Amino acid sequence: MIQKVHTSLSEIKEYMNTILPIQESFDLVERSIWVGGKEGVFYFVDGLLKDESMVKIMTAFFAVKEQDLPEDAETFAKKCIPCVEVDIVTDFEEIVKGILSGVLALFIDGYESCIMIDCRTYPARSVDEPEKDKSLRGSRDGFVETVVFDTALIRRRLRDPQLVMEMLEVGSSSRSDVVLCYMKQRVDAKLLMNVRKKIREVKTEDLCMNQQSLAEALMGTRWYNPFPKFKFTERPDTTAACLMEGKVAVLVDNSPSAMILPTSVFDMIEEANDYYFPAWTSLYLKFSRVLILILTVFLTPVFLLLMQNPQWIPPAFEFVAVKDTVNIPLVYQLLLLELVIDGLRLAALSTPNMLSTPLSIFAGLVLGEFSVNSGWFNPEVMLYMAFVAVANYTQPNFELGYAVKFMRMLILILTALFNWGGFLAGCVILLLLLCTNRTLSGRNYLNLSMK
Repeated sequence: MIQKVHTSLSEIKEYMNTILPIQESFDLVERSIWVGGKEGVFYFVDGLLKDESMVKIMTAFFAVKEQDLPEDAETFAKKCIPCVEVDIVTDFEEIVKGILSGVLALFIDGYESCIMIDCRTYPARSVDEPEKDKSLRGSRDGFVETVVFDTALIRRRLRDPQLVMEMLEVGSSSRSDVVLCYMKQRVDAKLLMNVRKKIREVKTEDLCMNQQSLAEALMGTRWYNPFPKFKFTERPDTTAACLMEGKVAVLVDNSPSAMILPTSVFDMIEEANDYYFPAWTSLYLKFSRVLILILTVFLTPVFLLLMQNPQWIPPAFEFVAVKDTVNIPLVYQLLLLELVIDGLRLAALSTPNMLSTPLSIFAGLVLGEFSVNSGWFNPEVMLYMAFVAVANYTQPNFELGYAVKFMRMLILILTALFNWGGFLAGCVILLLLLCTNRTLSGRNYLNLSMK
């Protein structure tokens, strides 16, 4: 097996056709060319190179005369290639990796090296504002699926030589590019070393699910704790602000978001508006989100607990008691509505845009009006679950919203089974999960060191 490039072009072509499916794959192109009286051959992936770039490069090669052709690849790259990013590679493994990544590989008969010309252009969408993480006053750009564009969006905001973009590779088959972003003088050296070590030690074939695959490979499967271990954001301004705080951002190619480390529950409830408003406004927004988060966890369980113990209800709040006939036990109503809300959310994702609004109105009328009139649900239950459904969208973190949902359902079930003892047990479980939820930095959600 050939490991290094040698001077015989015929042997190089024969070997490249054995390791690359040139004849079977239409997008892998082999293109012969004459440069200064010598035969050469291109290898590239169709679709990752622009025709204009190829025309300019080939025009420059056709202009090389035989007497002007350098004797080695290094000199040829300096004098004859009108491109900025050019590397001289002798290892076939690196050459094949570069070709499959979109780099143009050039072999010339008599040269003991391969000339790698980086003029690739990945298909990419525009840097529009993310649908989920919007800001009232901030910038309107967001990360895309091309990691080079994402690093440029961060570098545009932090023009500091201390900003480091460290490239790593994960996946034996996908060979996905993973970028560690950090401020050299601000980052915790121990945290950075730990993150870098764990990423390099990841043993997986691919990162098809991008950052989620990387997160599972880094942390393992801890199914019993639903709280997320990482903070994700699609906003480059939020990422830049986190880097200035000494955090580490992890970017994965093909993923339009950044993974922020370390994280805590206070980081999870932050959003971009917190950085764009004055201190008092930002504090109020944070306080509102925390209060709403607490209400989404405990509103329905406390309501169920009071209905099971009506003597606990103060006279001033007797109006919260259910006055109508309860045809279905309250706990079943609450759990059923939890599933119905998720069903509507999943249906909205698959509904065409032109039909989403009328179908949402229709579903709301049917569930809200006719389900109460038919005796399936009580009006009080519909009211509280409507608040919970809307309040979930006040949290910018999608994973945190579902973790809160699972905790709410757990407390509901325990309260229904064991009354006030089950309610207290659910609160204790919630607190334990928060305190023992380790993140990659070795700290928990309450930002306390874990030995």
